[in-house]
Amino acid sequence: MSPFPGANAARSDAAYVLVGAPLDRSTSFRPGTRFGPDQVRRYARGFEDYDHHTDTGFSDCEVHDAGDIEPWADADDYLDFLADQLRDARDDATPLLVGGEHTVSIAGVRAIEPDVFVCLDAHLDLREELGGDPLSHSTVTRHALEVTDRAVVLGARAGSEAEWARASEADVEVVPPESVPGWSAEFDGDESVYLSVDIDAADPSVAPGTGTPEPFGLSSREMRDVVRDVAPHARGFDVVEVNDRDDGQAAVLGAKLLRAFVFAHVDGR
Repeated sequence: MSPFPGANAARSDAAYVLVGAPLDRSTSFRPGTRFGPDQVRRYARGFEDYDHHTDTGFSDCEVHDAGDIEPWADADDYLDFLADQLRDARDDATPLLVGGEHTVSIAGVRAIEPDVFVCLDAHLDLREELGGDPLSHSTVTRHALEVTDRAVVLGARAGSEAEWARASEADVEVVPPESVPGWSAEFDGDESVYLSVDIDAADPSVAPGTGTPEPFGLSSREMRDVVRDVAPHARGFDVVEVNDRDDGQAAVLGAKLLRAFVFAHVDGR
């Protein structure tokens, strides 16, 4: 495995720790997220190190690539272990998690214990279970709400009747795709935030390499603007649900959004 380009910092010097989590166990339509971390690293190779928007080089951002944590059969146990690793990283750095299916975000949220879960996602992910699996990728927002005070789901356009009913409660804010360009991050002064990017928030014409594509989604620019807006408030980040079923479009976007998060986070410190 080649590390994420520009993630050259030693662990002891790192301000950001990138961890791959190639979990691929509950994808309900097109599997392949086990290849997500490698795809994201691979398709980041073509980027310039320098970011004109923030006047910063990625290799100057003190990012350490800790490699992948390979999953095993017991998903509960795997998520506990992954959360412990991210908790260790959180002590002196900001964790950057690269999935894998969206289920890995549960570990990220448990490690950070934020007040607010902000998510770019085509789906509400508020199910209690799917096919008898309480750790399905479609349950992530519900699990996040076991830790956080509230959730903001940007770009959501799909969910069951029960999920939309759950989303109408006071602790969930759903921002439909057409309203995302007008949305801006507003948090109370001491609220901590975790930002999760499910690549299927993008329109499938932008990022077809994902497990459950959903039309009428966001543009890459709209997703970048949200990431830049939320990043200065965030204590942890993930990008998930990239697979290998396209020519790299989803991985390019995922890698670019990870870099956008780091640049904006550094700029906001």
